[in-house]
Amino acid sequence: MKQFGKVAVLLGGSSAEREVSLMSGKAVLNGLLAAGVDAVAFDPAQRNILELKALKIDRVFIALHGRGGEDGTIQGALEFMSLPYTGSGVLGSALAMDKVRSKHLFKTAQLSTAAYTVVNASEGFDANAIIADFGKVMVKPSHEGSSIGMAQANTAQELTQALTAAFDYDDEVLVEQWITGREFTVAMLGNDALPVIEMKTPRGFYDYEAKYQVNSTEYYCPANMSDAHRAQLQIMAKHAFKLVGASSWGRVDAMQDENGQFYLLEVNTVPGMTEKSLVPMAAKAQGVSFEQLVVRILEQTL
Repeated sequence: MKQFGKVAVLLGGSSAEREVSLMSGKAVLNGLLAAGVDAVAFDPAQRNILELKALKIDRVFIALHGRGGEDGTIQGALEFMSLPYTGSGVLGSALAMDKVRSKHLFKTAQLSTAAYTVVNASEGFDANAIIADFGKVMVKPSHEGSSIGMAQANTAQELTQALTAAFDYDDEVLVEQWITGREFTVAMLGNDALPVIEMKTPRGFYDYEAKYQVNSTEYYCPANMSDAHRAQLQIMAKHAFKLVGASSWGRVDAMQDENGQFYLLEVNTVPGMTEKSLVPMAAKAQGVSFEQLVVRILEQTL
């Protein structure tokens, strides 16, 4: 483990996902320490990032979620400081974090994704027209993760309320046509797609509470699906991951409607990394322990 030198695990940060990042970062730190890596925690919300040089850090494991940590910002700072780091580079991080631009890319590349429109806070919107076009919809702030600010809407009144709430997080909001069906995720490790996971929740969709606060969410890993569907979804995930410029590790989320059609949702470049998170779950199904997983991710910085 000496080849890694001294490693800083970036955790916390100042985004709306700070609490989740603290949990991920602590799990990653414990995993690296257990594997024998010389690792320390570093919270950029409480310390100047330039202190990494004073601490003689050799490389960085990014466990920051959301803005400032997953959008290319911290990646650019580390590039400037000539510090190797885990995960996607500046462009891949920025594009994957931007749900609107990711959707544009999926559509241009003819990858299956739900019909959508974009609403900007400064331009106003016609909720009645959107509902007339799409029916039930899902509202998503463009630059948030962990389902923060997301809501479903069946009527113009519900859509107006959902958009007003979403504008608290972002000036640009994605409105997607609702998909009724199964929800999946495909973890990526290097060039490999790990076993597919299916998530089931009684809450209507896999929201923040379903992810972190309730025990009613069910996970199936590997997912119960045909080999053909599994291969199709993994190929779609690889294509989407590469399309946005993501690399190293991450996660691609998708839905399957009642007719069996898959739809890409988004690419996550720094997904949750607690021992109960989805990427470690997929790795475990392939015989990779949490400690082995964090070391394999770190190895990609060498």
